[in-house]
Amino acid sequence: MNKKIFIACDTNKISTAKKIINSTRTNKINIGYKFGLEFWNSKNGRSFISKLKNKVIFADLKLLDIPNTCRSAIKSIKDIKNINYLTVHVSGGLQMLKTIKSVSGKIKILGVTTLTSLDNKALKQIGYKKNVKQLVLHQAKLAKLAKLNGIICSPHEAKFLKKICKGMEIITPGIRLKGDKAQDQKRITTPKEAFKNGATSIVIGRSITKGFIKKNIQKLINSLN
Repeated sequence: MNKKIFIACDTNKISTAKKIINSTRTNKINIGYKFGLEFWNSKNGRSFISKLKNKVIFADLKLLDIPNTCRSAIKSIKDIKNINYLTVHVSGGLQMLKTIKSVSGKIKILGVTTLTSLDNKALKQIGYKKNVKQLVLHQAKLAKLAKLNGIICSPHEAKFLKKICKGMEIITPGIRLKGDKAQDQKRITTPKEAFKNGATSIVIGRSITKGFIKKNIQKLINSLN
């Protein structure tokens, strides 16, 4: 699998998305672009995404609903022909995951395990009895059973999921360049550490998109050498 670096276009402004894309062009690393709900639901967001050419597009929509509703949602999303990846919450259950996979066509489906903003304390507050490691392990096995194309997990969990998720993509958010603040993320590492732990691709946002983007991209490239 080719290691990819997805730049998170976390904005509701097309002008900002254009700036991010134009400022991150490079032939030194394999770059794709992640668009979440903020951009997807913005005015003309879907239209902008549909017009992007020669880009690897990651729709981070984290679908979670009853199977029939998810089936209809996938059919709507497939109207945008250039979507390469789509996220769904593993917590939706096996039937939901299988339903989504059965109608996804060429779109690669990625199962979101436990959000990188959550830690053991937060899981307990929600009502989970398992700790982060136990829950992610359980979720990864469910994603594999549903024959999803990959999983989303923190770079910390990637290390012990490599064998379980053999043949699947392991994409890790919660990435920060060395010296950057964790902010609202709880389980983070640097890009180099994430790949060393077993990530096949990473998602990086604020470390790149805040400040001077071209300088940050070069810093990212240097950190991987």
